[in-house]
Order: sequence, then structure tokens, then C-alpha cells
Amino acid sequence: MPHVVFVAPRFLENTNRYVRAFAALDGVTLSVISADPESAIPAEIRPRIAAHYAVHDALDGAQLTVAARALTRHVGRIDRLTGALEQLQMPMAQARDALNIEGINTAIARNFRDKDRMKDVLRAHGVPVARSALVSSLHELALFIGHVGYPVIVKPQAGLGSRATFRVESPEDIAAMAAKGAIPTAAQPLQVEEFVSAREHTCETVTIRGVPVWRSGTRYFPTPLEVLETPWVQYCVLLPRDSTEEPWASFQPINTAALAALFGEHAHTAAGTALTHMEWFLREDGSALVNEVGARPPGVHIMPLMSLAHETDLVADWAGLIAFDRFVPKPRRWAAGAAFFRGQGNGSRVVSVEGIEAAAEAAGDALVEMRKPRVGQARGDGYEGEGWAIVKHASTEGVKRTLRALIEGVQVRYG
Repeated sequence: MPHVVFVAPRFLENTNRYVRAFAALDGVTLSVISADPESAIPAEIRPRIAAHYAVHDALDGAQLTVAARALTRHVGRIDRLTGALEQLQMPMAQARDALNIEGINTAIARNFRDKDRMKDVLRAHGVPVARSALVSSLHELALFIGHVGYPVIVKPQAGLGSRATFRVESPEDIAAMAAKGAIPTAAQPLQVEEFVSAREHTCETVTIRGVPVWRSGTRYFPTPLEVLETPWVQYCVLLPRDSTEEPWASFQPINTAALAALFGEHAHTAAGTALTHMEWFLREDGSALVNEVGARPPGVHIMPLMSLAHETDLVADWAGLIAFDRFVPKPRRWAAGAAFFRGQGNGSRVVSVEGIEAAAEAAGDALVEMRKPRVGQARGDGYEGEGWAIVKHASTEGVKRTLRALIEGVQVRYG
């Protein structure tokens, strides 16, 4: 019976979905590491958890190592150490290395977390990526811009989504970026890359010991960077009806090559058993570039969208994949999409929400789930906004129409 240890920094709503999925697996001994106390574990799943170890900081590799050693002594050898968050990938790898646990080691984790290293690895294996460099001073940034020209994108070396990412189009933009504290230094270098004008897509891939066994894909409307740069814009994620639709079908060889490069020589071990989230660009000339890759389940509601489209529970499927190297592909029967509601104006709280009921009525039976923005709600600090809706339809165009009705019909204002 495999001993699986799941790292849950906090027992929040989304994290608990993953804890429940592992707890529901037959033939698994489940332990949990968390910064929350054992009493915070949902009561209905507490009996299925063999042990809980509390740490002060679940994102600290040394603390995870101490916790994993204690769980090894108390419960038994750990077969899988896992977690769903991007920020966990490096500290978990450090604990795996320290205890010789099968899975992604620190070298592989760096390939995914260090965005400059990622681009170097992909470039060395012939995978198309944007021109980029790691800069440790404003002088080095200026030299790179002198080589590729404006605009450029500047981001953290170990970024998360599009957070703390800047589009730089002029010396004034560099000054504005520096005023916000985003100055490259030797201690905290920044990645800079050429700006790519293209449509942004994703490719979610299940690999079992390095072999791709299933793929899905979405498109962002607009791109995450545009969403960050335009705080009022409401955006969507679209998952098409046909899994073999273009341009995703043509992208598959690039996806395969990129994952093989990032997993490297360990691809055919447990390290290569994963659900990965790859963001990529499609340019007007039809060429594709890999942007960023995460060795973990995707965010922005892509997991529930894939679940709806394939009439399955992708969180449960991912748990079975990690615990047993087991995944049963299911046919895609629906298109699906998510719309995110974001406010306009200044202020720290939502002061008005209009059009919700009419937009929901227009969506009709396609509307699966909605979290409505509420008057008085604090303004979100991320790009997810203050509410969202998830839809499904028998056709891609049906989902597009429904998403359009939602984002055009709902108006949220701050004050």
C-alpha cells in the first residue's frame, strides 16, 4: 500500500479538493503536512488521514524534510510526496532528495521553476522559445533591449503566472518599473525576453514515466499579461469541443519535445509521471513558441473545465495518477469555459454589481456554476477578479456565445 504525503499549506477550499481526492483512493495510506493544525482538516476526511505534521512554513524545504522524516518514522517509507501549488515544487523536491523519495528532484524542479533556466534547456533541445536573458542590473537590461529592441517582458526568475510581470516599451517604463522596486540585482536577477505578439494557449498533458498519454488545451481571451495591464478587463478561458482541433493538434510534437527536455534523463522514472501545464504562443505566421511550463495542475479553473468536458473528475484522476501511475483517458464530450468578473474604477471594495441575473438568464442551461461578486467585497489582489462563472455547451461556438454574454452583461464597480 503506497504511502502518499500531500503538502497542504492551508486547508482552503481548493486545496481540500485535492486532499479529499487522495483520501478517497483505495489502497493508499495518506499523510498530510500543513501549516494549519490538524483540527482544520475537514471532519469527514480526518479518519482517512494516517498522520498530520504541522510546520511553520510549508514552502520551506528544510521544514518539509523534517516533517517527511517524522512521517517516515511514524507511518512508514514515503512513496510519493506531492502538492498542487507551483510554489511547492522546489521545496518538495528538496525533501525528496534528502529522503530519497521517488519523483521530481531539485534539478528537474529548477528546470520548471527557474524561468531563465527553463528557456535555456528548451532552446538547447531545439524547442522554439522567445529570445531571453537573465539580467542582474539595469545596464544588462539596457544591453538586452539594445539587442532585441522594444518592447520586452521583464519577470521574476521564479515567476507565478503573470504576477510581477512588466511590459517595457520605453526608458520611462524602466523608470516606472524601478520605482515599484523591480530592479534587477546580482542577488535577485530578473528574466527579460522579447515581447511576442501572438494568441496565448495552454496545453495540459498527462505523462506516465515520460510517455504522454493524454492532452487537453485551452485558449486565453485576452492574454494574462493584458489582463494584468488592464485592471478592468473581464477575461475568459475557453476549452474547445474537439480535443484534436487546431492549433492544439499541430502543437503536440513541440509539447512532447519540451517535456522530454525539462524532465531530462529522469523522464522514464516516477519524476516523469505528472500533469503539466504549458502556456504557449501562436503567432500570425502559424509558428508556435513555448512560454512557461508548470509541473503541477493548472489554475484559472482549467481543472473543472477539463472535468466537465470529459465527464470526469480531473482532481481525482490526478490523485490516482500520482499514487499509482494510473490514468484512464476519457473522450471529450463538451466544450467548456470560464468567465472572470473584474471591476472598474478606483477603490478597495465592490460598490455595485449590475447585470448578473440577466447574464445568467442569457447563459441558460449552459451555466454550470457561478460565484457572484458581492457589494462590499474586498477588491481582489490577483487577476482572478471578484467572481466567476463556469459554462459548458455541446459546441465551441456555443461556449463562446455564452462567455460573451456573461462578460458583456456583468458590470462590477469599485469605490
